[in-house]
Amino acid sequence: MNPALETLKERGFVQQCTDFEGLSALMDSGPVTFYVGCDPTGPSLHIGHMVPFFALRHLRDAGNVGIALLGGGTARIGDPSGKSEMRKMISYEAIDANAELFRKQLDRFVGFDGKTSFAANNKDWLADLNYIEFLRDIGRHFSVNRMLTFDAYKSRLETGLSFIEFNYQLLQSFDFLQLYKRHGCRLQIGGDDQWGNIVAGMELIRRVEGAEAFGLTFPLVMTSDGKKMGKTEKGALFLDPTMTSPYEFFQYWRNVADADVLKFLLMFTFLPADECRALAAPGCDINAAKQRLAWEVTAVIHGKDEADKALAGAQAAFGGGGGGDKTAMPTAKLSRARFDSGYPVLDLFVDAGLAPTKSEARRLVQQGGAVVGEAVWSDEKASVGSDRLDSEGELVLRAGKKRFARIVTR
Repeated sequence: MNPALETLKERGFVQQCTDFEGLSALMDSGPVTFYVGCDPTGPSLHIGHMVPFFALRHLRDAGNVGIALLGGGTARIGDPSGKSEMRKMISYEAIDANAELFRKQLDRFVGFDGKTSFAANNKDWLADLNYIEFLRDIGRHFSVNRMLTFDAYKSRLETGLSFIEFNYQLLQSFDFLQLYKRHGCRLQIGGDDQWGNIVAGMELIRRVEGAEAFGLTFPLVMTSDGKKMGKTEKGALFLDPTMTSPYEFFQYWRNVADADVLKFLLMFTFLPADECRALAAPGCDINAAKQRLAWEVTAVIHGKDEADKALAGAQAAFGGGGGGDKTAMPTAKLSRARFDSGYPVLDLFVDAGLAPTKSEARRLVQQGGAVVGEAVWSDEKASVGSDRLDSEGELVLRAGKKRFARIVTR
């Protein structure tokens, strides 16, 4: 098997391939141009989007050419794949703005040089399509009966599938055809929920151009307890630091289950596979392995400086390794006067961002998970006074074992 495909297989990326032997032979014959797409339906990518882009870097580093396709056109419709209901429509202006944000995030991660990797936007060929000509030239190659056998459509028939969503597979297939014509693209990669769309695009290229194309899909990454990877108490693990801070991002990886460490080291870092296995080997220091995982992924997404700051904040919060730097911890600036008069503890945990509501703060106190300074706080009706502040007017709060906040008074 081609070494690039071996790398993907060894690191856990491969779910299905339309023709492993054929794709391997094609890659052995020279660089292959491939693409992965994502629709900019929100203001930031999240870590769930990134599995194919980690694979893109592995394939690019092996000498192939990767295209990151921004779905500025397809986002106007919405992909029904993996969705239980129709995606909410957003304005064209919002889609364009999101597409530019996605492009910048991917450029930082991939490093578009215009030769071995670059971004494209399907808005360029979809926005002004002539519908009648599209149906004559492209739609005639699609069988409705065949389309309904794919899970993306079959699973939606009971809950309702709109006609606009039904067109999505035609548009994504047209993307593959356009990238083949424009850039000689022969391979599409993506999540396994895209299998039907990828196969349809390959068939369209074969019918229109008489050429062979390939598809490669990756598994939906789940945690060892069966949950979707990248989900936190606050929602998705976003790449935008204003939506998920680098510290929160770091802490997500630092707190993964022991059973997930090796899988995540292989998929979400670029450490050699042997080193990943050594870090997570039986009898290893699993907490050290988790810290390495957290630092590596944070460095890849946010840069080494932010990874260092997050590590220092974690060390300050958890007391590991030299005390760390508490200024790197998540910080809330609150009024000194509130402490002087007695800060109601439920208000304090809400204002510090450690509880979304007073009800959640009350539950935290009742369950013994609220820590003020070094003391477990057990009285939900009590207030925190200024005597709890240190000489610099600061205080560290903890919610459970994993979440901290540094309070700075002013």
